[in-house]
Amino acid sequence: MAKVNSKFICQECGAILPKWMGQCDICKGWNCVIEELATKSSQKNMPIPDNFFINISDTNDHIKSNSAKRHKTELKELNRVLGGGFVDGSVVLLGGPPGIGKSTLLLQILSQISEIENYIYVSAEESVNQVMMRAKRLNVGNANLKIASSSNIHEILSAVGGVKHNGILIIDSIQTVSSDLIQSPSGSISQVRFCTQELVNFAKNNDVIVVIVGHITKDGAIAGPKTLEHMVDCVLYFEGDKSYDYRILRGEKNRYGPTDEIGVFSMSTEGLLEVSNPSSAFLSEYDDNVSGVAVFSGIEGTRPILSEIQALVSNTSLAIPRRSSVGFDANRLSMLVAVLSNRCKLNFSNKDVYLNIAGGLKITEPAIDLAVITSIISSAFRKPLPKGAVFFGEISLSGEIRKSHLAFSRIKEAEKLGFSNVFCSHKTEQFDQESKIKITRLKSIREIISILND
Repeated sequence: MAKVNSKFICQECGAILPKWMGQCDICKGWNCVIEELATKSSQKNMPIPDNFFINISDTNDHIKSNSAKRHKTELKELNRVLGGGFVDGSVVLLGGPPGIGKSTLLLQILSQISEIENYIYVSAEESVNQVMMRAKRLNVGNANLKIASSSNIHEILSAVGGVKHNGILIIDSIQTVSSDLIQSPSGSISQVRFCTQELVNFAKNNDVIVVIVGHITKDGAIAGPKTLEHMVDCVLYFEGDKSYDYRILRGEKNRYGPTDEIGVFSMSTEGLLEVSNPSSAFLSEYDDNVSGVAVFSGIEGTRPILSEIQALVSNTSLAIPRRSSVGFDANRLSMLVAVLSNRCKLNFSNKDVYLNIAGGLKITEPAIDLAVITSIISSAFRKPLPKGAVFFGEISLSGEIRKSHLAFSRIKEAEKLGFSNVFCSHKTEQFDQESKIKITRLKSIREIISILND
């Protein structure tokens, strides 16, 4: 007879606690511990098939006969993030804030993916009529697309159990799918973990592509246990500011491709449109006659992208000046302002510093430091930077400008868009193509002030 007992699980970090607590001892979250019923049964001996183990000498023959196939979509930006397309038997987790366009992207994928026989979209949040209304608005012309509405994982797997190979299954979303075997509400850690494991087993056993939509928390992370991201093969984040048309698809984990690529889309009434040249899109309203504006040549994955960095330095009467940023780490902004104050003897004790990355981009690359500091100095002196200038380089606490990787790609992208001058570290390599674009190598941030005074 199976013994039924209860356990207390934190819904934020998944920790199992001995009793109910108002605050989790592990993640320090409040009101996140709930009681769940667990069934404990004795271990059973399972029959083992003859081909359970594969000899390493037969690995090459096994791979050739069971090689996974990639399925490209007509969305090149999506193919870039996935590493060339979807892989048979893979499980993809897609997260993003509500209303950002996750369901729109998934319906477009189902209408633009090649060499697939079974297209299945299961919504646990919307009815079939609501999904069909969106599909009609997006002009999804896939006649083989099957739509269903269900929140029971066993019902879903029974309905798709006959699908083997060349199939894609989309679950929207995993937080609203539940199992009758788990005595906890949908969205709890136990339900999310169990349902995801069932979908992973289905994908691996039937070579079917499974795409799972995941909700995110207020901190921007995918809701549920962290093991959820370990269970799947690929984790994608769909992000962007609703005030802008641009959407960024970012890969955080990928067992079959790169993890640092991004895809850029533009939201329109007809759905998501690809942005083939993000640099020109983000610089569409760039004005080089305004102080406090600098252009940064960054790298996202293997692609160079130029973006506009805006800074504003203003007087304040507050005892503690503000250091505010949008799309950039506020702590790093405070550090860069401190470096400016110490190494360049500039007084920011009575000045607020605001920083914004135009277009809704979020940049964490250290090479943006030089563009940030340059825009701050330009705003403080109220002098525009030289026309046609691009900046990249990491700033150390000593004020030295350090070398950035893939400098040649950054410079070529700036040259392609018509920029005539590049400011970078003095340790940047020499290139043969320097005749077409001027490269100014800087050793310290103190040299930036002399550039404005020229």
